[in-house]
Amino acid sequence: MQSEPTASPAPTRRSLLTGLGLAATAPLVLGATPRTTPPTSPRTNPAHPLAAAGRPTLLRGASLVLTMDPALGDGPLGTVKNADVLIHPGTIAAVGADLQAPYGARVIDVSGKVVMPGFVDTHTHLWQSLFRGGCADRDLFGWFKECTTPQRDRLTPAAVYSFVRLAALDAAQAGVTTLVDWVDIYSYDIIESYVRALADTGVRFTYAMFPPEPDATLVAKAKKELVDPVPLGSFQVATHATRSIQNLNRAHWEAAQDLDVMLNSHVLERPEQRADDPIGVLTDIGALGPRLLINHAIHLTDDEMAAVAAHDVRAAHCPLSNMRLASGIMPLPDFRRRGVKVGLGLDGGTNDTSDFHALMKTAIGLQRARSTDAGVFPQVHDVLRMATLGGAEAIGVADRVGSLTPGKRADVVVINPAALNFAPRFDWINQIVFNGRPENVHAVFVDGRPLKLDGRLVDVDTDRVVREAEAAATRLRKAA
Repeated sequence: MQSEPTASPAPTRRSLLTGLGLAATAPLVLGATPRTTPPTSPRTNPAHPLAAAGRPTLLRGASLVLTMDPALGDGPLGTVKNADVLIHPGTIAAVGADLQAPYGARVIDVSGKVVMPGFVDTHTHLWQSLFRGGCADRDLFGWFKECTTPQRDRLTPAAVYSFVRLAALDAAQAGVTTLVDWVDIYSYDIIESYVRALADTGVRFTYAMFPPEPDATLVAKAKKELVDPVPLGSFQVATHATRSIQNLNRAHWEAAQDLDVMLNSHVLERPEQRADDPIGVLTDIGALGPRLLINHAIHLTDDEMAAVAAHDVRAAHCPLSNMRLASGIMPLPDFRRRGVKVGLGLDGGTNDTSDFHALMKTAIGLQRARSTDAGVFPQVHDVLRMATLGGAEAIGVADRVGSLTPGKRADVVVINPAALNFAPRFDWINQIVFNGRPENVHAVFVDGRPLKLDGRLVDVDTDRVVREAEAAATRLRKAA
């Protein structure tokens, strides 16, 4: 759901070992016993409250590990049974049985549980938690008119901080470890507050900034001063491709090229937007390519889809939002046949929660309902990949996250199936998608740091977070 308009090469195993400060004679492969000396910790910003590298962590005795790396397990999901996962500060060090805990490591018993990479949310608008459940009988344009547009101009830095922190913590507790936030809020002090809320949460994030004017200086300033200093932050330039603002779209693309970042555009969420000719605009400004992420992409023609595929354009699929706003169903099987890289997106306010299990289930269910074919793409293993490694591929960070490949950043979730909504065990992989809920997420690690343990967010007063968001929402509504 949009707001109203106003890749590196994969590292080699040797380079991974070198980066970890480990000898090539002690390879970090499935089942290997790592040396006990911790590797050199990654470069961080020591001024940031979450920047200090933690001690090593050993997740001991998982009943099931989904590595998302077929070279580290069985089948397309890299399935390993009865295994440990070793996290050296910041990175995945090893996956295998009976791994040795390094000196001083925190050992966490995850027996009876599932360990997998964290979810990658390729498209969201966190500030829209302000009107969760709002405009429930409206389509996309009604959502603009009655929810986003009236409230956006009333936002204050303090209010934005409250709403973004609420939504980002909700995402983290649901197992989202990486998110891309498309933001069309223009005041520099509000942008600063927005980024600070993301940073304080500890998630890995990309701030996709929509500049209302062709101001490359402002874009560069926001990236350099606000996002770059955050160790887990990255930047994109956001746009909304349409003929009426083609010159602005061109300026956005030029800014993205100058900063060496992706361009992120809403595309054809509603059939009425065909008149905007977004794919034609993006073609004319030269933006088609792997540095372009398109969101929704529901109403493309066959020729447009062929162009997207031929240029390796990436896409974000937001099935729950599209369903809520009566926008249509992304032709996901067609994208798959053409080899387009697609990730999943929660899409902020019109998803209402951060439930990635529901998102995966809906991505399957909508295609089956439309085709009346239970064998249609995506299947369970497909949506699990889209939710993790596929999402990382779509936003160009698969060399760092998305799988439990040794050397990648340690973004990990632990799922507890011993719950009324999940048990008894039949097929845990299917049950992750069809039975799972955020309350089954037992632990979450981002860059090796625990954000959630034993089913609770770490060092977060959730009651206070909720109170502050409620108070901010009340103040804005009274000011209307």
